[in-house]
Amino acid sequence: MTAVALRLPRTRTLSPRVEVVLLRVAAGVVLLGLWEGLVTWLSPYYVTRPSAVAKVFWEVVSNRPTPLTQLSGSFWFDVQTTIVAVFEGLAIGVVAGVIVGLAMGRLRDVEWALKYYIGALFAMPTIAILPLMTLWFGYTNTARLWIIILGAFLPVALNVYDGVRKLPVTYLEVARTYHARWWNVWFGIALPASLPYLLAGLRLAAGRALVAAVVAEYLLAIKGLGFFIRSDTQSLHENQAMVAVVMLALIGVAINASIDLATKRFLPWYRREGR
Repeated sequence: MTAVALRLPRTRTLSPRVEVVLLRVAAGVVLLGLWEGLVTWLSPYYVTRPSAVAKVFWEVVSNRPTPLTQLSGSFWFDVQTTIVAVFEGLAIGVVAGVIVGLAMGRLRDVEWALKYYIGALFAMPTIAILPLMTLWFGYTNTARLWIIILGAFLPVALNVYDGVRKLPVTYLEVARTYHARWWNVWFGIALPASLPYLLAGLRLAAGRALVAAVVAEYLLAIKGLGFFIRSDTQSLHENQAMVAVVMLALIGVAINASIDLATKRFLPWYRREGR
């Protein structure tokens, strides 16, 4: 006689989205616990730990007067300054990157002239160009803006170029059959077909732009979260500086979440739920 194994249907008590949220929260709690435990066990008392950051968090974000106020200024003013600079640089860099990427993908002469130089600049740390920016524009907000533009421009240009080069030949043949103008091919066929590559480049551009802004503020001593971190660490207030680091992480998450929402809203065919 053979035994027959009966499989009971598995009942799901939580939705997949709730499970993902719980998993992320659990991972965060474990990481914070490891950080707290290792620092308490191995490091001196002045090294930043989560519990100490939590104690000063409200004091920093509420802009209460502190001995550091004269040095670092208003926390939310620094947050606003960095966010505005990042979005200004992103807007200019993304538009320029799309145009140059389309040109490299559609015009062979432009590809031969620019491809390797843009690739070399992309491989180079953007911060290495900051000293040149200070020579040209001084220790000013203009130098910060240009380094952000460069950080945003390079990944968008390269990704749009890759997307245009992978454009199906049949699309171009149909365009030639109907005698489409070059601008119709560029912006009506090539750009929509390369949107997945553009989105990937946009994510890279947002991260590089944020890093470029903070490093420029830190090194050039101009207002922003980078200067806030610098002034607090130099006065041995690492916990207050870590609050600014947490804010930078939240800004990065918010930018990526905005890109995801815009993708679902305007490109519903791209990465549908459940795939």
